[in-house]
Amino acid sequence: MADKITSPADLLAMAAKAKGGIDLRSGVKDVKVTVHMGTCGIAAGARDVLASFLREVGEANLDNVTIAQAGCAGLCEKEPMITITDADGAVYHYGLLEDKAKVHAIVQRHLVGGKPVAEYLIKSA
Repeated sequence: MADKITSPADLLAMAAKAKGGIDLRSGVKDVKVTVHMGTCGIAAGARDVLASFLREVGEANLDNVTIAQAGCAGLCEKEPMITITDADGAVYHYGLLEDKAKVHAIVQRHLVGGKPVAEYLIKSA
């Protein structure tokens, strides 16, 4: 159920929250997280992975990260998976992200800390 708006301040707070969600999913920023949402990815839990990344990146206040969706990456057995592309053009593919703890680790260690999480990497280029 939606929050009840009882004052102009409530409306402004709701608008700011919505804008924050839109900002996470648009614009050119230093880092792009792509959640692969082909049929195989969705069946494996990519919707939950997308929601987890949106929440974790928002909570970490990472304003240099864009979260996007794409189709199948061709590695169905590794779904759900994501691709992170950083400002230098380095590409990191993470797979088997069915666990929210893995998303949390990637956000904290890779996106915040700058160190890829080797145990969840499929490959990097």
